[in-house]
Amino acid sequence: MSRIKRLQKKFDKLYIDAFLVTNPQNIYYLTGFQLTAGDGCLLITQDNAIIITDDRYQLALEEFESDEAVGMITRDYYGTLNKICEGIKVTVLGYEDSISYYLFDVLDETMNADIVPFHYQIEQMRMIKDSNEVELLRQAANLHLAGYQYVLANIHRGMTERHVANLLDFWMKEHGATSASFPTIVASGKNAAKPHATASEKIIEDGDIVTLDFGYYVNGYTADMTRTFAVGSIDPELRDVYQIVNEARQAVIAAAHVGQRGDQLDLAGRQLIEEAGYGDEFNHGMGHGIGLSVHELPASYGPNAKNVKLRNNEVITVEPGIYIPEIGGVRIEDDILITHGGVEILTNASPELIIVGD
Repeated sequence: MSRIKRLQKKFDKLYIDAFLVTNPQNIYYLTGFQLTAGDGCLLITQDNAIIITDDRYQLALEEFESDEAVGMITRDYYGTLNKICEGIKVTVLGYEDSISYYLFDVLDETMNADIVPFHYQIEQMRMIKDSNEVELLRQAANLHLAGYQYVLANIHRGMTERHVANLLDFWMKEHGATSASFPTIVASGKNAAKPHATASEKIIEDGDIVTLDFGYYVNGYTADMTRTFAVGSIDPELRDVYQIVNEARQAVIAAAHVGQRGDQLDLAGRQLIEEAGYGDEFNHGMGHGIGLSVHELPASYGPNAKNVKLRNNEVITVEPGIYIPEIGGVRIEDDILITHGGVEILTNASPELIIVGD
């Protein structure tokens, strides 16, 4: 059954006649058509899927092959939406509650149908990956592995963090990535103690530990991988911390299975970090869902994620970390596929501590 038909089957239960999609990634998920945010919308009715956009997309729609979705060209997206809904007698229109207040105001003023917000209807569908999506995520992960190896082969002391990020960005885009799914983190030395540090003008020095956290879109899907490595000899405590973090990563992956609760999955790794005396230095969740977005459902799982239960063909990250002010930090992150047959690690770069020289 197609994704559009799966959504249409929910209409009776949701008590709606049609559903409005404005999130571009959700539009792409349902139709395969790429529409920039703000450039139109997708109307799903009981029998049709209509992409409402303007003449900038005329040629793209003519080239677009779909058995389900058709295009409509207009400069008045929501006035046209209202006319369509009036014509097919839509009395209740569902919409994504993630829209801006401005767009809500437009809909409220324009639509004659009742409009009803819904939370994460399509995002919940996106949680479970089909075989094609899994293959695309494998391809994205493989490119991240190659990108990481490129960094290891080219990084040396004296480079700035930003230079390393720019080198990686160029290489990834030259080899098939379209764009980064978030700003690349290159955090060296004391900066590595900041979980969400950005690449700065700091010079990477001998003895620095370096955390590299990056994600790039490849054919619409993104991986999210973190590796921490050293440039020259590093603080002995950080060597010990690295082993603790890696053991926590392995413990979480070993505990992952269909039906596992998010809080229990988190506990498998967090308890090792706490027992080692670094509980206060691990200050974020254990991971999140990934796919068309770098953060998909589950948005996060941690100690309070009792309502999160892993499902077959779900892809999540595992990213324990320890961050010690004035010394540095370690994070190791993998993307894993949950199946009835076990767990597949998609980001299969070596998790061992690598020392790079000059």
